[in-house]
Amino acid sequence: MSKVILITGGSSGIGKSIGTFLHQKGYVVYGTSRNPNQVRESVFPLLQLDVRDVDSIKTAVSELIKKEGKLDVVINNAGVGITGPLEEIPTQEIKNNFEINFFGPIEVIKAVLPQMRSQQSGLIINITSIAGYMGLPYRSVYSASKGALEIITEAIRMEVKPFGIQLTNVAPGDFATNIASGRYHAPLKEDSAYKTPYGNTLKMMDEHVDSGSNPDEMAFAIHKIIETAHPNVHYKVGSFLQRFSIVLKRILPDKMYEKMLMNHYKLK
Repeated sequence: MSKVILITGGSSGIGKSIGTFLHQKGYVVYGTSRNPNQVRESVFPLLQLDVRDVDSIKTAVSELIKKEGKLDVVINNAGVGITGPLEEIPTQEIKNNFEINFFGPIEVIKAVLPQMRSQQSGLIINITSIAGYMGLPYRSVYSASKGALEIITEAIRMEVKPFGIQLTNVAPGDFATNIASGRYHAPLKEDSAYKTPYGNTLKMMDEHVDSGSNPDEMAFAIHKIIETAHPNVHYKVGSFLQRFSIVLKRILPDKMYEKMLMNHYKLK
């Protein structure tokens, strides 16, 4: 029987690319969207789900299991970007980012574990970010939320392994998607002490996304992981330099690595 796969945030970007590719490979794919009725041209069905709403998560998971009788793979892909000087990001926006990027995936995991335990099998893939491996200027909240998801996955992985359930992280670099238009930007204020450096960094971040890799690369990577008997704890998908930046953080002294990042973002 074909594996049944649930992808949160499957209506656009990386999630849509992954879902389309897996659907073409013959898997039974379900995506999710906060407003599935507004989505056109999806080759796989979309369930209504908002990762900030626990009831919608439980309803979507229950509906899928009722239809298919099992759930083999869950891809926690729903996420949102956020930029700005920490001092100028409203606290409510910081909390909202963690609700989507961190607490949302946790609630999805909680909702699917009972079914996977009863099956004595299952794979949960959390889509994090290479930005989660380091504190990036003007992306502090995003780095923190994705880094937290990386670490908690390590712990949950050990808790559920005795039940035949596997967890892994996949950290993408910059891909050509609509994440830049969807992220929260702290406004550039004329009287802000951060106006010039934040403005320059924001422009650089958007250029990186616009010139990013094809999101199909993530689809290929996810497919390979699904077909792997014993997935690793962490995977990184992106350009060589983006992946190498993680290696450099591991081997360079902290201040040297910090200086390298500041030079990259042209910060004094």
